[in-house]
Amino acid sequence: MRSANRASKKSPGGAKARAQDRRRRAPAPVQGRRESVRAATFPAERSAGSREAAIVLGPGREKSIARRHPWIFSGAVARVDGAPQAGDTVQVLSSAGQFLARAAFSPTSQIRARVWTWDQAEAVDAAFIERRVAQAIERRGVTAPDAGVRLINAEADQLPGVVMDRYANVGVVQLLSAGAERWRDAIVRALQSHARCDSLYERSDVEVRALEGLAARVGTLAGNDPPALVEIAEGGGRFRVEVRHGHKTGFYLDQARNRARIAALARDKSVLNCFCYTGGFSIAALLGGATRAVSIDSSAEALALAREHERLNGIAPGRAEWREADVFAELRKLRSAGERFDLIVLDPPKFAPTAAHVQRAARAYKDINLLGFQLLRPGGLLATFSCSGVIEPPLFQSIVAGAAQDAGVQAELIERWGAATDHAVMLDFPEGEYLKGLLIRRR
Repeated sequence: MRSANRASKKSPGGAKARAQDRRRRAPAPVQGRRESVRAATFPAERSAGSREAAIVLGPGREKSIARRHPWIFSGAVARVDGAPQAGDTVQVLSSAGQFLARAAFSPTSQIRARVWTWDQAEAVDAAFIERRVAQAIERRGVTAPDAGVRLINAEADQLPGVVMDRYANVGVVQLLSAGAERWRDAIVRALQSHARCDSLYERSDVEVRALEGLAARVGTLAGNDPPALVEIAEGGGRFRVEVRHGHKTGFYLDQARNRARIAALARDKSVLNCFCYTGGFSIAALLGGATRAVSIDSSAEALALAREHERLNGIAPGRAEWREADVFAELRKLRSAGERFDLIVLDPPKFAPTAAHVQRAARAYKDINLLGFQLLRPGGLLATFSCSGVIEPPLFQSIVAGAAQDAGVQAELIERWGAATDHAVMLDFPEGEYLKGLLIRRR
């Protein structure tokens, strides 16, 4: 499971990597001041009027939006009619003036607009927001009262920039785009009506807001202030989620299905879990019958909560070992010591936050997988992940294949893994499929 130091899961680079680690554990520094928020302080909303501003695309640039891809990049925009402000709703028009969509305008982002609707008759107003929120929550179905579940998954639920995870009776919200920020009042009211939470807490403290020209915002949106830790149940295990300061919204719900698969594979195996965060994969493996689990992360705070999970789940003493260390360096030590494992999990941070980082990220992914293959017994299983959206599946598989070749091992691909089903992905928006996993057997 990715670490609360998730960008903190260290790649080669020593002090530089540790500096990145510290930045990721803390709320990301972004433009403007970091605000604590309550719903009453939000700006007033404006619905689309009769004289909407518009962005007009260049000739031939309407193809992707006609295929219902929800992003319009700055390079596709020929001109802007009117004077829209950040988050305002604009019409998207072809070069011939044909209506294509309504979208939220973002003057500072390379993603210049994010589509709300392709229906010309559909106004973007508070009622529109409430319908979309209600539909997203209804699609998830009824969940156990102590479960963790993603209720809204941004573009996949046609609410670009809006993310909401519910942990038991606490909802954690991220508003990551100019359009989401613009409609925060309506979003909060809709969540109060439909999400059934005692507390709504905002964690809009991630770097992507800076790209939208937005300051970080953290604080209680509605209801009670959340407790420091919220306990949830998953796959026969119990976990405590630090919603105020944990990475992302506090827990990696996207890996829920993959943790269950690891539990099913782990019986009578020795397990190595790298970038373990609060130990989700490790606890799943031990509850599934693993004989031993060695878990590595560079965050002392995350490992303290992992040890609490060990106690909470009644894991017998001696079966779990938690190591605070740079993962790359620790794996080299294990290799030198002649250690070998039956099942290895590699769930590193987002090595490539943007396309500009792909080459450097490819080297880091190759290095970590090379070490994984070298520590894997013949017949052993490697579960390796990338959460970098710009590392596309064919490239990721090619990187892992290169690592196996450099390690001098033969390996076969057994399964492909992705995010849990509550993290829906639209067919026409492949960028939403950021989490890629490969289950590989060493021959």
